[in-house]
Amino acid sequence: MAALLGIVFPATFTGTGKLPLNSRFQRRLVVKCSNERRILFNRIAPVYDNLNDLLSLGQHRIWKNMAVSWSGAKTGDYVLDLCCGSGDLAFLLSEKVGSTGKVMGLDFSCEQLAVASTRQNLRGRSCYKCIEWIEGDALDLPFDDCKFDAITMSYGLRNVVDRIRAMKEMYRVLKPGSRVSILDFNKSNESVTAFMQDWMIDNVVVPVATVYGLAKEYEYLKSSINGYLTGEELETLALEAGFSSASHYEISGGFMGNLVAVR
Repeated sequence: MAALLGIVFPATFTGTGKLPLNSRFQRRLVVKCSNERRILFNRIAPVYDNLNDLLSLGQHRIWKNMAVSWSGAKTGDYVLDLCCGSGDLAFLLSEKVGSTGKVMGLDFSCEQLAVASTRQNLRGRSCYKCIEWIEGDALDLPFDDCKFDAITMSYGLRNVVDRIRAMKEMYRVLKPGSRVSILDFNKSNESVTAFMQDWMIDNVVVPVATVYGLAKEYEYLKSSINGYLTGEELETLALEAGFSSASHYEISGGFMGNLVAVR
């Protein structure tokens, strides 16, 4: 999901049919994911954006701008924001592609998508009208092959249960020569950086989340980062999925990282 806790877990919940938000927000396929995680993200949706601003001191907006820039999205493009959450990257992408382009924002949480749709309705620029929200599964994308000019994903790949499958799905729907840009926490090989990352989670992130009654949800971050891939491993993963090239960039002092892969 787009923010500090993106998670997609295939399991038992299924959903079909249109959602009554607006004509741009609809479910297009059966979604298989963990009902527990779906409930978690639906529950935190109302405070998600405020928490992200607090926990990153607003820096997540800088990181997301960088991720969108690395995607290479441009005027008139047809682009996908995968695990879009409440829509931060989708809005940034719409500013890149303009009113002649198209942005698809896909997520498995209907409440996160409801927040995204509400935010969209409050924005006046014509480019924001080019966004369509879809509830779907990152491991089984409801799109044709070679569909998109660019793909972004923030805080999602770290927690999908099958990362190679997720990468292969992104490869499948991306046009040849186009890029995927994936932002997430960086699993650093540097002991000092790793120590500081753990310290920040224990002494800043979890205490702040506790105020919102979300301590357990954010305690999960540490184990999810420890179980993630290093930058070099992410590059290897992208190449194994079929991408022609892949580069991982450490940002924000090594606390965050962004993978850029070219089909």
